[in-house]
Amino acid sequence: MTDLLAARAQMAMSLAFHILFAIVGMAMPLLMVIAERLHQRTGEPIYRELAERWSKGTAIMFAVGAVSGTVLSFELGLLWPQFMAFAGPIVGMPFSLEGFAFFLEAIFLGIFLYGRDRVSPRVHLLSGVMVLLAGTASAAFVLCANAWMNTPTGFTGSPAGGVTGVDPFAAMWNPAAFSEVLHMTCAAFASVGFAVAGIHAAMLLRGVRRELHRPALKIALVVGAAFALLQPITGDVAAKHVAEHQPIKLAAMEGHWNTERGAPFRIFGWPDEQAEETRWSLEIPYLLSFLAHGDPHAEVVGLKEFPRDERPPVAVVHVAFQIMVGCGLAMIAVAGLGAAFAVRRRELPDWYLRLLVVSAPLGVIAIEAGWTVTEVGRQPWIVQGILRTADAVTPTPHLVIPFLAFTGLYVLLGVTVIVLLRRVVFAADRNQSVPADIPEQLPPEAPR
Repeated sequence: MTDLLAARAQMAMSLAFHILFAIVGMAMPLLMVIAERLHQRTGEPIYRELAERWSKGTAIMFAVGAVSGTVLSFELGLLWPQFMAFAGPIVGMPFSLEGFAFFLEAIFLGIFLYGRDRVSPRVHLLSGVMVLLAGTASAAFVLCANAWMNTPTGFTGSPAGGVTGVDPFAAMWNPAAFSEVLHMTCAAFASVGFAVAGIHAAMLLRGVRRELHRPALKIALVVGAAFALLQPITGDVAAKHVAEHQPIKLAAMEGHWNTERGAPFRIFGWPDEQAEETRWSLEIPYLLSFLAHGDPHAEVVGLKEFPRDERPPVAVVHVAFQIMVGCGLAMIAVAGLGAAFAVRRRELPDWYLRLLVVSAPLGVIAIEAGWTVTEVGRQPWIVQGILRTADAVTPTPHLVIPFLAFTGLYVLLGVTVIVLLRRVVFAADRNQSVPADIPEQLPPEAPR
């Protein structure tokens, strides 16, 4: 393994791990705020228990996410010093604002966790809302910095000669910022909603505390389904942006080699980079032109227009894009079924609960695949068109050693999270399953 590959692998692993905690910090506060509001409005103790459980889980994920995020900060400086020397003065502001939002999130999460009996109900609910807003803002600022890497603006100069005339606001609100923040935020809420719904569906199938897990499933499924149904709109915005600003990334996503009008949308297929063709794909005529430019006869630039040394790994990008789209469509189908049951006011059958359990990881898989498209699709550039990844890596040798060390660290953190969640969040559910032949007994105050 070369030092460049080891550095890239370490960043990929770190980002893939950290993003799990980032999306929880964005979306879980919405679930706990909804539960808290329902408790204050109805007085039902079940909703209070839900809010407390979800806030404890959020706190655990927040704490471990702080550790993995700190590691990422060190890795940027240690592995990519040339990038930080060039980009630091330009995108320093969104990173600083992210730190400010992070501290706000920590403060208000503490109030929500420990201030229930010390502050008024209105202030307690407001603290939850602030956790939601701060968590989402924290992620949005980081996304703006990442978007700048795709569409660098707000400066003059170059990595070799230094930068001048920095406009931090123009850099932060670069052309890719809106579409990337919108698409990722929607994905985070959809994926967390589905993941939480799958967990509570599994509890219902086991017969564990139906009076608790039924309303929990309803809240999580409504949130997950709503954002899953919105996701195609945000995806369309992102696709049109990529078509305009990063045509080579769009071509790699689609395995599109020849510049043509009325370009087809390819489903499945394997890009052969030597032969410069995509084999075994199903093609829908004109659809790519329509999705990219809103015109079925628009011209879509192909990969052959670019030098080979400026093309990303096409097969990786294309397959990751297919996985992302496939998972998203599956989530939409599951959400549509749930909406149909809600309209008909029918109880969710066991087969649908099993479907929710199977669907629980789809959103997370889609996010991981989407970030693969974003980052690998930009290669060989760390800053699009300005600074190559190979030129930004540290000259320090033997980078495979920290890669293996940090891999071990993340495995340890992952096991720790699972153990803590089982002991803190789900401890009350142990040994409380209800046999199928015994009628369910609900407390009088709990709604069916």
